[in-house]
Amino acid sequence: MTDFNNLGLPEAILRALADQKHVTPTKIQEAAIPAILAGNDVVGIAQTGTGKTGAFVLPLLARLAAENKRAPARANHVLILAPTRELASQIEDSVRSYGAYVRPRTAVVVGGVAPGGQIRAMANGLDVLVATPGRLLDHISTGAATLAHTQVIVLDEADQMLDLGFMPAIRRLMSMLPRERQTILLSATMPKEIRQLASNFLRNPQEIAVAPASKPIERIEQSAIALDNQAKRGVLGAILQSPDCTRAIVFTRTKRGADRVSKFLDFARIPCAAIHGNKSQNQRERALDAFRDGHIKVLVATDIAARGIDVDGVSHVINYELPNVPEAYVHRIGRTARAGKSGIAIALVAPDERAFLRDIERLTKLQVPFVATPEGIPMPAMPEGASLNEPAERDPRSFRGGRHGHGNGHGHGGQHRNGGQRHRGGNRHGEQRGGEQRHGEQRHGEQRHGGQHHHGEQRHAQGDARPQEARPDHAQGQQPQGQQPQGQRHEHHRRADAPHGHQGHGKGPHRGGPKRGNHRGQGGKRHGHGGGHQGGGNQGGGHSGAHADFVRSLTK
Repeated sequence: MTDFNNLGLPEAILRALADQKHVTPTKIQEAAIPAILAGNDVVGIAQTGTGKTGAFVLPLLARLAAENKRAPARANHVLILAPTRELASQIEDSVRSYGAYVRPRTAVVVGGVAPGGQIRAMANGLDVLVATPGRLLDHISTGAATLAHTQVIVLDEADQMLDLGFMPAIRRLMSMLPRERQTILLSATMPKEIRQLASNFLRNPQEIAVAPASKPIERIEQSAIALDNQAKRGVLGAILQSPDCTRAIVFTRTKRGADRVSKFLDFARIPCAAIHGNKSQNQRERALDAFRDGHIKVLVATDIAARGIDVDGVSHVINYELPNVPEAYVHRIGRTARAGKSGIAIALVAPDERAFLRDIERLTKLQVPFVATPEGIPMPAMPEGASLNEPAERDPRSFRGGRHGHGNGHGHGGQHRNGGQRHRGGNRHGEQRGGEQRHGEQRHGEQRHGGQHHHGEQRHAQGDARPQEARPDHAQGQQPQGQQPQGQRHEHHRRADAPHGHQGHGKGPHRGGPKRGNHRGQGGKRHGHGGGHQGGGNQGGGHSGAHADFVRSLTK
C-alpha cells in the first residue's frame, strides 16, 4: 500500500502529516497528488469525506516550497475558490496545518465580514488566497486585489461553483487570470452538463474518478420514513432523543424552514443552533464552533452546510425536507461516516416529496428503503399560529422564554418586546395593530381615570385621522378627563369581563391615528399579543394561553 513518502512530497510536508498522524493517502489523494505535482489540469471526482482537500492542498504546498518566491503586492500565487464561507475557512485551516513547516502566507476573503482586514492581508502579497467569488470581485474592482500573477486556480466543490448562479462570477474571474496557468476542479459530483461547462476552463485535463459519480459512501446506513408534514416534528424529536443519536445535522430546504425547526427544538429542550445564508459570518462561526465542541447536539442547516463542513463524530444526518436537487442529497449525507467511521442518514418523506426521492435514487442508482416510524416520546404540539409547515409571521424570539407583560390579547400588536428585542409587525387583515385600526375594526385603548380602570375609547376607521402631534388630547401622552376627541365616540365603561392578567394597571401613552402605538403599564414589557396595550403588575416569567400550555407540557 502506498504511503505519503512515495508521492514526491517534500520533507517539510511529510513532517506536518506525521504530526497529524496521517500515514496512508486516500484514493483520491494517491491519484491526484502526482498529477498536480506534474502541472497537469485535473478534474477529480470522489465521494464526500474522502480527503479531496488534501488532494490539492498537499501538492500545491509542495510547489510553493520548491519555488520559494514572494508574490507581488495585492497578488497571489494560488487562488482557491469555494462556494461558502465555511468551506473557505476550512480550506485555509488545512493549508495552515499541512503547511506548518512551509509557513505560507494565506488569507480568507469572504462576505459577511468587514473588508478592512482582508485588504490589509492582501496588501503585501499572498502565497494562497482562499475566497468566495463575490467578495473577491469586490476587492478586485477597488484595486485591493489582482489576479495578474496567479499560477494555479482551484475550484473546490466544482459542480456548485459552476452552477448557473456562480457562472457569471466564475467567468469574470477566469478572464482575469494569466493564460498560462494550472486549473484544478474537485467535487463529489460532476454531472455531464457541468463537465461541459468546465471544459471551457481546462486544457487537456486529467480526469481522476475514484468512485462512481454521485454514489454515496457505502458506510452510510440510509433509510426513509413516509409521513405527513404535520407528523415530522414528533418523529424528528423522537430520533434526536434516541440514545444512539449523539450528534446530528438536520437539513431543510429553506432558511425559514431552518429557523422553524430550530425554534421547535428549543421548545423540546434539545440543544441546537441554525445556520443559513441570513446569518452573519460571526453567528455561523459561533454555531459551528458550539457544534464541534459539543455544546449543542443538533445543527439545523440549509444546504450551505452540506458543502465541505468537516465535523467529527456526526452520527446522524436527517433530511427534514428532501432537496429538490438530487446531487445535494449526496453532499448532505456525506457529513456523516467521515474518516472511516459509519453513519446514519434518515429522510422524512412527505407525500409531495416522493418525486424528489425518486430523482435521488435515479442519480445514486441505489434504493433508499422505507422503515417504520420510530417509537419515542410524542412531541407536544406547538402553540396555535406557530406551525413549522405553514407560513407564520411571528418572530422566532416571541417563542423564547423570558418575562412577558400581560397585555390585552386583541390580535397581534404593533410593538413587541421579548428578551430585550423589539419586533414590529402584526396582522393587517381584520386584526388590531398596536393602536392602529384596520378594515373598520374598533381599537381598544385602556386609560386610567381617577384610579379607575376603564375600557378605553373606541374609535371607528372614520375617526380622527390627524397626526397624533396635531391632536391636543394626545400631546402629553394621555387623554384629559372630561374631554372627548372628535369623531365617533363611545361612552367609557368599566371592563368587567377582562381575564385576569389582561387588565393594564399602569398609565401610559395612548397613541391613536394611523401610527403604531402601545399602552405601556407600570413595570411591564410590551408583548406581542397586546393589541398595542401594555399590562402591568404580574410579569415574573408569566405565560398565557396556548404558549403557557405548551411550556407546561414540556415540564411535566
